[in-house]
Amino acid sequence: MEKLKLPISVLDLVPVLEGQTAHEAFIRARDLAQHVDALGYNRYWLAEHHNSRAIASSATAVGIGYIAEATKHIRVGSGGVMLPNHVPLIVAEQFGTLNAMYPGRIDLGLGRAPGTDPFTARALRRNIAGEDFEENLLELQHYLSDAKETDTICAYPGFGDNIPMWILGSSLFSAELAARRGLPYAFASHFAPDFLTRAIKLYREQFTPSEYCEKPYVLACVNAIVADTDEEAHYLATTFYQFFLSIIRRDHQLLKPPVENMDAIWSPFERDAVMQQRQYTYIGSKETVAKQLKLFIEETGVDEIMFSASIFDNEERKHSFTCLREIFD
Repeated sequence: MEKLKLPISVLDLVPVLEGQTAHEAFIRARDLAQHVDALGYNRYWLAEHHNSRAIASSATAVGIGYIAEATKHIRVGSGGVMLPNHVPLIVAEQFGTLNAMYPGRIDLGLGRAPGTDPFTARALRRNIAGEDFEENLLELQHYLSDAKETDTICAYPGFGDNIPMWILGSSLFSAELAARRGLPYAFASHFAPDFLTRAIKLYREQFTPSEYCEKPYVLACVNAIVADTDEEAHYLATTFYQFFLSIIRRDHQLLKPPVENMDAIWSPFERDAVMQQRQYTYIGSKETVAKQLKLFIEETGVDEIMFSASIFDNEERKHSFTCLREIFD
């Protein structure tokens, strides 16, 4: 098997398993983070979501601190903080504090989506349309990179830290913004595959070098479930299918164990809806997934791949990430 040569990373939503508490979900996340840290993964990101009992990563900055404290080398960050939900000064202070605690290991990924339903978005006192996203981004950059001690307001901790910032997205808007502002770009192809190739092309064509990033840098997040055989991986993947089915049904079910027959659970329409999101989902043995990922890298030219894995059993999940690491040099 030919080894692939890219940095690889992890996205963890800190899913709550059926029969499990949020406390246990974080213990599970810590165990995985320590595992991939030892394997040499590049980053471990948590994503902000709200009003879902199935996802425990709503207080993203708090979760980042928990993971960073438990690990030694891996970068820990947000994939991402939904900036319109927050006041930029608070984000600067939170991530400045994290960087003071774990210097040189913190990433700040920023998204424009609400990370929730419209009702919860209103409860968060946010601009529902996210129309002030770029304005908030510039304010945040000022606090962390451009501020002077003579300014009326400074972020302490955070002042002058130059914490690496990323634009996260799933659309051409995010690609254009990341290019114009000269920031690295992370695309959420694990759940929104439609615009990936167009967004990458636009980002690279329009990229303007900046003090934050000299040349374009693209990270793509994909789903991957790897096991010793293709059959075992496809069995484990039924947890992933049930997770997406819960999103479609909007019933916020906790992460469910794998099943032998998905057709007993979903309708043909639901099956098609779930499979439509599978374009950048890689399931199988190491050999099978290695071939699929080689094609993905050749087609997209991404600089880094981040993996999300909705696998019920924690040992199976850790084994999947071990197998992925063995695919890459």
